[in-house]
Amino acid sequence: MYRNRIVAGVLAATALATGTAACSGDDKGDAAAAPAGSSAPAAPTSEAPTGGQPFGPACSAVPASGKGSFQGMSADPVATAASNNPVLSTLVSAVKEAGLVDTLNSSKNLTVFAPTNDAFKKIPKETLDKVMSDKKTLTSILTYHVVGQQVSPSGLGTGDFKTLNGAMLKTSGSGDSYTVGKDANVVCGNVQTANATVYIIDSVLMPPK
Repeated sequence: MYRNRIVAGVLAATALATGTAACSGDDKGDAAAAPAGSSAPAAPTSEAPTGGQPFGPACSAVPASGKGSFQGMSADPVATAASNNPVLSTLVSAVKEAGLVDTLNSSKNLTVFAPTNDAFKKIPKETLDKVMSDKKTLTSILTYHVVGQQVSPSGLGTGDFKTLNGAMLKTSGSGDSYTVGKDANVVCGNVQTANATVYIIDSVLMPPK
């Protein structure tokens, strides 16, 4: 009987060690890369959002690795994270011109609707240049893209949010298809940064006059 107890103890210890290794193996690196209190972003998908994953057709344009990747962005505050993403370079230039980098990086629990470079190209160059040189107008437009709370994809279904501009912004949709304002579409949504949820959109939002 004593021998049987020893054998049983050895088998139990072996099973415990095997289980611990399985739980701490591949996940260890992901956990270390994610910011405290959050999980590492999963691979992007164009299907309906599940489990907090980024979703949408333009997610494929986001780098697979490095600072501009989904995982890289999750470790930095939103303005810094956007500056590392090549599809948002025009937006980042506008944020710098408006002097909003520190405001966005130091705020907590934001939702940012981030126009792509192509979204800015829809605006005539003369008009865009004029806006970029007018700090008051530029600030008004950019703060209309920011909501002072984090909004999940499900919250966009029939949303009506107060922006940092002070004006209200409506959202609608379901699954992996959402509209922001009158005609901007979410092309890569639910991107996490250290202090914000980002929805990349295909048009620049204009605040009501």
